[in-house]
Amino acid sequence: MSEEVLLERPSDGVALIRLNRPEVLNALSVPVRLALAAHIDALSDDAEVRAIVITGDEKAFAAGADLAELRKRTVRDAQTRESVSAWVALRACPKPLIAAVNGFALGGGSELAFHCDIIVAGEGAKFGLPEVKVGIMPGAGGTQRFVRAVGKYKAARYLLTGDFMSAATASEMGIVSEVVPDAEVVPHALKIASKIAALPPLAVAALKEVIALGPDASLETALMLERKAFQLLFTTEDRDEGIAAFLEKRKPVFKGR
Repeated sequence: MSEEVLLERPSDGVALIRLNRPEVLNALSVPVRLALAAHIDALSDDAEVRAIVITGDEKAFAAGADLAELRKRTVRDAQTRESVSAWVALRACPKPLIAAVNGFALGGGSELAFHCDIIVAGEGAKFGLPEVKVGIMPGAGGTQRFVRAVGKYKAARYLLTGDFMSAATASEMGIVSEVVPDAEVVPHALKIASKIAALPPLAVAALKEVIALGPDASLETALMLERKAFQLLFTTEDRDEGIAAFLEKRKPVFKGR
């Protein structure tokens, strides 16, 4: 795997992916996106991993696309699997993804965070989709995920100007789960990941799927999706273990079965 994307196993059930291009504020080059996709695909199939944290460093989560690389890109280049592999892998990942954001999360960096299920931001974090300033626009879900999260008018305010958002503003708009002191971002994200990792993975996966798909369906369809997922969980061993452990006043052991 590339040394520009590092994989750590900080605790049981938790994986930490760390972007490691500090000299360019963790810009998302094609090699970085390929390495990220490879890690996500492997972790998706790893039964020992139940939650994944993605982070950068104290200066930047990811400052968007690599502009030097982007300058040379053609329409054909943008259509290749290599160009979109990370986004495909992130969308398909069945495990909860937590973005731990310090510093800049701009362009593709914001889009990377938006692909996650939970976003923990430091007080000094800056979000933004400034692509319009260099004659392009977001191309990895930045417009659509942003609009769906905050509404057309709030999203347009930032998409059409390319202005940055503080962590506090992003939280007020509903695109950040929690804002914590900068030094606590990764530890707090790992704490959340550990909590999730201790829960029954089939129930967690069902929740993630319903949360992701429900808002794009009609209310009736979304309620049916929720109901079917709820009913299927009654067939799992983890359901039996969870209820038994509660009644017996002991810690449950969930096996994902």
